[in-house]
Amino acid sequence: MGASLRQEVGNRADGREGQAYDARFRRLIGREAWELLPVAVQNRFSKRLSGSAVALYRGCVIETRFTALGWLLAQALRPIGAPLPLAADRDVPAVVSVSEDRASGGQTWTRIYGRHRRFPQVIHSAKRFAGSTGLEEYVGRGIGMALRVEAMADGLRFISDHYFLMLGHWRLRLPRWTEPGVTIVEHHDRGGGEFAFDLELRHRMFGVLVGQHAVFHDV
Repeated sequence: MGASLRQEVGNRADGREGQAYDARFRRLIGREAWELLPVAVQNRFSKRLSGSAVALYRGCVIETRFTALGWLLAQALRPIGAPLPLAADRDVPAVVSVSEDRASGGQTWTRIYGRHRRFPQVIHSAKRFAGSTGLEEYVGRGIGMALRVEAMADGLRFISDHYFLMLGHWRLRLPRWTEPGVTIVEHHDRGGGEFAFDLELRHRMFGVLVGQHAVFHDV
């Protein structure tokens, strides 16, 4: 009965009958900060996605901007899966899908960004609840970054703490001087099932190299 009651509480907290509750993001920021978040944000980040379950978000990339150095960096990262946007297209369609990363029990994020003159860009990454900060994002070829999560009044902020390279069972933390900058991603709830996604790659010497602003809707 205890397990059934916990499942029911989880379903109610998520606002969706029959959907298991995932408390991992809540643990990262603490219960008090979590309870101050908009309910829609709690719902998006407490979906327990397992098996064939997929969460979908559709929207539009309003703006992508680069410095010359940022554009060169985005192209140079193509061999590891092109984790940064490749083109400065405006007002193009976008879709994000989130599903289970069965290798770790974390989440696989797939982002599809339309482009005006070419096929859409597809970006894959895996969020795993591990490491010194409790959350890591893998982008390809063993490259990943440890993330810190902060609560905001209208959403969540993800900030890269450090970058690393996985070589089999070996984990090599990359020196600061080799890092491309601090990656900051913000999720701002706008009400009515809509939220804004903002990405910045900020270098300590060269400023903001890459910036992106997009708006998505729950599906």
